[in-house]
Amino acid sequence: MVKTWSDDNPKAALMSRKRTMIVDAALRAFLENGYAESSVNRIAEEAGVSIKTLYRHFESKDDLFSAVMHAACSTPDTQSISTTGVKEADEPDWFHAPPTVALPLAGGEYLRHALSEEQLALYRVVTRDAPRFPELARRYREQVTGTRDALFASYLERWLPVVGWQVADKYGAAAVFAALLKAALFDDVLFGVKGVSEEEIASCASNAATQMLALMEGGRL
Repeated sequence: MVKTWSDDNPKAALMSRKRTMIVDAALRAFLENGYAESSVNRIAEEAGVSIKTLYRHFESKDDLFSAVMHAACSTPDTQSISTTGVKEADEPDWFHAPPTVALPLAGGEYLRHALSEEQLALYRVVTRDAPRFPELARRYREQVTGTRDALFASYLERWLPVVGWQVADKYGAAAVFAALLKAALFDDVLFGVKGVSEEEIASCASNAATQMLALMEGGRL
């Protein structure tokens, strides 16, 4: 357990810096070597801290990987969002727009993040090592899809009463929207078949939003 300090205590800043250095070193290790081949001793060495210090901050390798995913998968709009909802201060700009405007914007934001080199590399690590380490899949879903779905579900909570649509499973709707967004581009980019332009992202987001709107308007979710 890491001792906590008040924000104005110099030791708090030092502890925060050490934690950041550990997470940064772990991210490099996991992306380069995968989860299974990454040594916590080597991570501590690369971070410039002792193994004892590493374990003061993180209870286990799984715990460290969870922190890495949180850091790597957070966008400015999702850094403080939990699976229980979104605080008003953390709401993205599109959160305040009606669905016809918000969904293409939210979709473009999602794709730019999901198709970034770091996110693709992290996805490859999880899919490669999850069969041997099932906890990876659980933590990935919790940190990545859980946060994404909570944001979209909170958006629907706000706007469905306004537009008069019925969606029985808001988290399920979030998963459907993500699937529509990824259907056209994700596999090709993941496997290096092609790169992706901003124009393609915008077009894909617009098409997925149109399909999603039709499903919600038709009461099929």
